[in-house]
Amino acid sequence: MSILEMVKISQEFGGLRAVDTVSLTVEPQEILGIIGPNGAGKTTLFNIITGIYVPNEGELLFKGSRIDRMPPHHIARLGIGRTFQNIRLFSKLSVLDNVRVGCFGVTRSGFWSGLLGLPRGRREEQQTESRAMELLKMVDLADKRDEYADSLAYGEQRRLEIARALALNPSLLLLDEPGAGMNSGEKEELMVFIRRIRDQLDLTVILVEHDMNLVMNICERIAVLDYGRKIAEGTPAQVKSDERVIQSYLGVGS
Repeated sequence: MSILEMVKISQEFGGLRAVDTVSLTVEPQEILGIIGPNGAGKTTLFNIITGIYVPNEGELLFKGSRIDRMPPHHIARLGIGRTFQNIRLFSKLSVLDNVRVGCFGVTRSGFWSGLLGLPRGRREEQQTESRAMELLKMVDLADKRDEYADSLAYGEQRRLEIARALALNPSLLLLDEPGAGMNSGEKEELMVFIRRIRDQLDLTVILVEHDMNLVMNICERIAVLDYGRKIAEGTPAQVKSDERVIQSYLGVGS
């Protein structure tokens, strides 16, 4: 069974269709790329998947159950995590605390349990710190646990944001332009990192990215959007040679 299924999803803003009857299935543990020009509807699609937008038409199924009318926090608890095109860290919190914030999205003890220091609250606090440290080790930031998030280099901030998303224990991870602002060496490291966390955590990854070298070298399948519509889908080789993709996005001579 596919982990995510979009069935004729449409999203309108003031009469303008940002996403137009898009259907797409995502298989477990694959790395799927979504590409297209600016304004093609890529980030809007991410916002629909994570519950920020409720689609005007269509159905969205996660592990066989509809989620297109659920609020974002419910969707996150089901196992969908994401990062953002513009890094959204708590700049004046420590690296460790940024990840701990993500862990609290799946904790169970309530306000009073934590405030009164009840056994369940203390246990979860210890588990949260342990989990956050595991994730920091995974993204090679454990030695910077006490530093402020805004003191990290750009590529490190990207990895920290991914670690925070992983704190939700997702089975589906959405990465919105994770390579933005990185140099070629950092992007090579990013590709290795994404494959590693996919394999270690049995993740499914959907990647929105403008860097074609990154997309073509890491994604097993690619969907192409243009003016909100899906115009192509297939392996990197199939997409790269598709005439519609060449004309609308890759450009002449690509």
